[in-house]
Amino acid sequence: MEEERIFTSTVSEAEAEVENKLRPTTMNDYVGQTKVKENLSVFMAAAKKRGEALDHCLLYGPPGLGKTTLAHIIANEMGGQIKITSGPSIERAGDLAAILTNLADGDVLFIDEIHRLNRSVEEILYPAMEDFALDFIIGKGPSAKSVRLNLPRFTLIGATTRAGMLTSPLRDRFGVICRLEMYTTEELATIVSRSAKKLGTSISFAAACEIAKRSRGTPRIANRLLKRVRDFSEVSGQDEIGEEITRKALDLMEIDHLGLDNIDKQLLTALVKKFRGGPVGLDTLAAAINEDSNTIEDVYEPYLLQLGFIDRTPRGRCAMPAAYEHLGEKPPRPAPQQIRMDDT
Repeated sequence: MEEERIFTSTVSEAEAEVENKLRPTTMNDYVGQTKVKENLSVFMAAAKKRGEALDHCLLYGPPGLGKTTLAHIIANEMGGQIKITSGPSIERAGDLAAILTNLADGDVLFIDEIHRLNRSVEEILYPAMEDFALDFIIGKGPSAKSVRLNLPRFTLIGATTRAGMLTSPLRDRFGVICRLEMYTTEELATIVSRSAKKLGTSISFAAACEIAKRSRGTPRIANRLLKRVRDFSEVSGQDEIGEEITRKALDLMEIDHLGLDNIDKQLLTALVKKFRGGPVGLDTLAAAINEDSNTIEDVYEPYLLQLGFIDRTPRGRCAMPAAYEHLGEKPPRPAPQQIRMDDT
């Protein structure tokens, strides 16, 4: 049986229920992403003052940074209902039409992984975003007629981890584009303390900071680690989650002081020892550690790039000196430059 991984980008149904309980409902409760919050607050206040729906929003960034949470907050503060779906689940144009026609004025349609929308579905979305209308062709041949169905004025919020994969026509139709950044240790410690309170448990500030340091700058991971550490604390009979039990629990889960887990270390070790630091192609590296290449690219690589452990080059992935240092290995010596005959 495959072991459960803390740093996976997928969210189980049970975890989604817990996430909903921990989710803030207002901008004031939302921790971090200061610039995004300030801009969205201004845009929402202006839209409410004019009595209009908020412009369509595109939220992009690595998994677990709060894109879905922001969509819920926008719907809540704009006074509308939220309908949640994802790009891969909308297979036909009729599926999208059914969703759009069931919206009311001021509602929010949240499409996760919007970069994975079917192209034929995406084309139906263009007039819906621009003109709040759906265009249908009834009949075939010379007797075919074009019919336009007006839609309520809604707000589309698209979320993606790969903004570069969006087509230009779709990206250009978003009036508000926000990039979500990794969280600081202080922000994550605040989130952990707040989540612990909502889970009905007590945690010391030092323990919250220890979890925050190993959470890879991601609130979702911080909350996952909190739940695991809480289990260790409860089994050991402690009323409060302390720093000592937190460190012990995280060490037992093989999550080091930088937040690297087993797969991260396998990836770095394969890159350093099997491929002599690279360059090596993504698919080859994925096969070497028996991991999906998309998971490596979307979940593991962004943090390793942020730490300066690896580099993406046109020829493949390369290990940086910091990776050798973290693994306790000596970096290879640079190859001596050849002397050209015309330089002598």
